Amino acid sequence: MSAPVACVVLGGGHAAVVIDAMLSAGAPEPRAVLDRNSERWGGDILGVPVVGGNDRIAEMAASGISGFVIGLGGVADAGPRARLFDLGRAAGLDPVAVIHPRAVVGRNVAIGPGAVVLAGAVINTGTRIGVNAIVNTGAVVEHDCIVGDHAGIAPNACVTGGARIGVRAFIGAGAVTRESVVVGDDALVGAGAVVLYDVPTNGVVAGVPARPLGCPTSGVRP
Repeated sequence: MSAPVACVVLGGGHAAVVIDAMLSAGAPEPRAVLDRNSERWGGDILGVPVVGGNDRIAEMAASGISGFVIGLGGVADAGPRARLFDLGRAAGLDPVAVIHPRAVVGRNVAIGPGAVVLAGAVINTGTRIGVNAIVNTGAVVEHDCIVGDHAGIAPNACVTGGARIGVRAFIGAGAVTRESVVVGDDALVGAGAVVLYDVPTNGVVAGVPARPLGCPTSGVRP
């Protein structure tokens, strides 16, 4: 059995949940946290020291840490999470997937580098989870779905069979998508929505059934 990969966790409020999953799984091994909030420096998250800001990432790589995990959630906007991912790659670190041991992952499922799958999540056969995507607590991604890079599936959301979730798209807490629906890149599905029809790139939908809401992602989001 190979040794756990030593990782630095990048990001803020979601870090505790990600570290809990890492510790529960026994791998990868969280060695340090970098956080832009200086009030957290010198403290720890579940025993993992918060050593400073993101400017110390090169130092982490030089110390023998070889991997990174994003500890920033993607609520309604995947941009910051994607930028942290690029920062980790630019420092020469490898993105490492985290899968909580109480998640259910079916056969023939591909989970991309840096993806996070949390407790109670279910991912069924034939599905592909993209690079740095999140399948959050209790979410269900059914068979033969595609979840794009940096996308977020929030707690208790249900993505039904054959659906396509675009790059940096976000499916809100408790939302449901109909079979084979396509949610475009950078689109947002509001919490509790029921999506019966395709959502265009940059689209924002909410409600039951889901309907367009406001402007594209440059405007106010629910």
